[in-house]
Amino acid sequence: MTKKSPLRPLNSLSMTDRVENILREYFEDNGFKPGDSLPGEVEIAEKLEVSRNVVREALSRLRMLGIVESKTRRGMIMARPDILGGLERVLNPYILGDKTLRDVFEIRLIHEMGMAEFLFARKTKKDILELEEIVTSQQSIERPTKEEEIRFHTKLYSMTGNETFKRFQKMLFPVFDHVFTEYRNGEEITAPPDHVHHDQLVEVLKSGTVYDFRQAMEIHLGPYFKLINL
Repeated sequence: MTKKSPLRPLNSLSMTDRVENILREYFEDNGFKPGDSLPGEVEIAEKLEVSRNVVREALSRLRMLGIVESKTRRGMIMARPDILGGLERVLNPYILGDKTLRDVFEIRLIHEMGMAEFLFARKTKKDILELEEIVTSQQSIERPTKEEEIRFHTKLYSMTGNETFKRFQKMLFPVFDHVFTEYRNGEEITAPPDHVHHDQLVEVLKSGTVYDFRQAMEIHLGPYFKLINL
């Protein structure tokens, strides 16, 4: 048998791991906020009695996570982490497992169902007019294309006023499209006779309630729920 690395106790962290953890605790315990100046490599190394190389590697990890950043003439400062940056690097349907892809597919549906309160609280007349324009452009099409579907739902996400939410939706496009294609196995997904279309969703937004919209959206997304056997 080929020898493999032996199991080690959980506390056998490398020195870099230890320094990284210590720095995380130090930043939190001292209430550092984005923009605050941080001790330099030399000072950290002296205080922790470790080499500068270890400190440099630990800081490099924190920099990659967006927790710290280097500024000209200021040195190291606390950064404002990009919480979606890491996800953007891995949300590729070809490197994620089937279970993860399915979960991401369901997250998109959860988002669509959960936005009703925000839409009704933040919708404007301009928003409704833009939705109506989208719907009008789709009426000349026998069946809206994938791009037309995206256009309508992207507007709904935009109406929530949540920039992170809007960005996350864009990140989900390739995964959602991939899983949808895989799960339907090339078969056409037909909507039931009582299906709620885009123009009906707009009417509910104009004169209905949050509860009405949530029910309408559930019917609208029915084919997708059926796709994942809900």
